[in-house]
Amino acid sequence: MNLIVAVDRNWAIGYQNKMLISIPEDMRFFRDETIGKAVIMGRKTMETFQGGKPLKNRLNVVITSKDIEINDAVVVHSIEEALEAVKDYKSEAVYVVGGESIYRQMIDYCDVAHVTKIDYAYHADTYFPNLDEKKEWKIAEESEERTYYDIEYAFYKYVKAKK
Repeated sequence: MNLIVAVDRNWAIGYQNKMLISIPEDMRFFRDETIGKAVIMGRKTMETFQGGKPLKNRLNVVITSKDIEINDAVVVHSIEEALEAVKDYKSEAVYVVGGESIYRQMIDYCDVAHVTKIDYAYHADTYFPNLDEKKEWKIAEESEERTYYDIEYAFYKYVKAKK
């Protein structure tokens, strides 16, 4: 399975349930990577999407403790139920898309992480695990540095070493 995330230089991912910044090229990358595939997320992450609705043209699996129904999404209440919901998808066609709690619970099930690193330190209250500090994760690909207005960023692909 895959993780896909945009982080600042401190591996922060959000503040008050909002993304730190929206970079058009990063949004396109996210869309292109996940379209036609399965995405696993927490309810609060789904609520940050346009209109607070699930993403189009994907299997949306929403993990929540609440007893709710969400149109165009599969609602589950545990990591195990989420894994069951995506069992018909190949591992490489499943993306964990947040938030912090879901990333932390799902990271051990994943072997690829697509990380957009933004060279700026934002005021934040949610974080992604720092893969550079985890010896099992290695950078497999790295893009050239790009600029959006005055913000520099780059795309990284991390892979987890096989045990």
